[in-house]
Amino acid sequence: MPRPSRPVLLGAKATASAAWPARTAAAPGLGRRACAAPAYRPAAWRRLAALLCAAWPAVVAAQGTGHKVTLLLQADDPRLARAALERAAPGHPQGKVVDALRIAITEGHSELAAAGTRLELATVDVAGADAARQAAAAAEKAGASALVTDLPATWTLAAADAVKLPVLNAGASADALRQALCRRNLWHLAPSERMKADALAQFLVARKWVHVLLLAGPSEADGERSAAAQAAIRRYGLKLVASKPFKLSADPRERDLANPLLLTGPSVGAYDVVWVVDSDGEFAMNLPFRTALPRPVVGDAGLAALAWSAKFERYGAPQVTRRLTKAAGRPMGAHDFPAWLAGKALVAAAVAAPKGPAAAFGKALAEGELDGSKGVLMSFRPWDGQLRQPLMLSDGHAVAALAPLEGVLHPKNNLDAIGADAPEKLCKARS
Repeated sequence: MPRPSRPVLLGAKATASAAWPARTAAAPGLGRRACAAPAYRPAAWRRLAALLCAAWPAVVAAQGTGHKVTLLLQADDPRLARAALERAAPGHPQGKVVDALRIAITEGHSELAAAGTRLELATVDVAGADAARQAAAAAEKAGASALVTDLPATWTLAAADAVKLPVLNAGASADALRQALCRRNLWHLAPSERMKADALAQFLVARKWVHVLLLAGPSEADGERSAAAQAAIRRYGLKLVASKPFKLSADPRERDLANPLLLTGPSVGAYDVVWVVDSDGEFAMNLPFRTALPRPVVGDAGLAALAWSAKFERYGAPQVTRRLTKAAGRPMGAHDFPAWLAGKALVAAAVAAPKGPAAAFGKALAEGELDGSKGVLMSFRPWDGQLRQPLMLSDGHAVAALAPLEGVLHPKNNLDAIGADAPEKLCKARS
């Protein structure tokens, strides 16, 4: 069964001081005594007290307004197991995204208070698609204005199908959720696999690394992501020299499938770059500097396309990174960033529609623009619900480039140069 956490109030007077207006409303005499400025007080003090007391009824009234948000997380998330955390593969989580989401909502305190509203955040751990469906329906019944999810793709889809309210996907990058399995109420803060593949392909074109050797793992996710990589290679006119499977196995008969020298040896021909697809990350982390030819590695090792890098140093990015370091003891990572953006989107929607109704809140969410410290305003694509955003190409030590790369243009919005475009009409639910 889903395990709910204790709700956290964030917004208008949602700190410890919120208890005072609640007591005042319960005992009006207390409010009148507090507002009665003694004659011996200075005139400036009495004027300030009068202004505060005149505004106090609105503050008290604001305590009854606001929006509820429920975050659905994967119970016993294998990505947060000790071995996975120690591996620290590019783009993999280093902690729960609730930390980044809570920071973004807390940063919106002033705006929420000025609008006379607040956001009430609760987290629920779910153990499967059925549990995600039940938790989503329960949240909607309890009056939630939106859901945020960090779940596998099928679980995310189950949650979206169970409700009519907006579902903000902060964790699943599967292209199917933006294409054949898209939903009108599903909005994606996490970049899609196609966006990441396009970003890498643009960089290879810019560096004139034309001949690509592709190494792909055995999992279903690896197969889907390998297909996205091959499609990007074709779209940008690169040459796929060979596509080789790898497999980490204890079976001596399969030892050659995990040997980088054999996988990248003379039998595959000449290549300029190795593109590795490894959703687990264990094979990829040992690939750089172990290829038969001295060639760069991209994909899930070497240079990766990420939603965020702690090494990005422009547009106020270091301050964003340090906020999570201060709150949770780890810098903002690629997996945290979409949840932080989800919090900013929720704050903007709550400010635009402080008292609802649900339709107004959803409209504000869909049409809003977000500043994510990447140098441009970001917004949702109406044709697939994906947040258009620049991606960072990083090796973990520095950011080599932002994609779309300079010189890559689009007729309407350059950010649409990575990912699915409107004319493709891949999301029938939004056509």
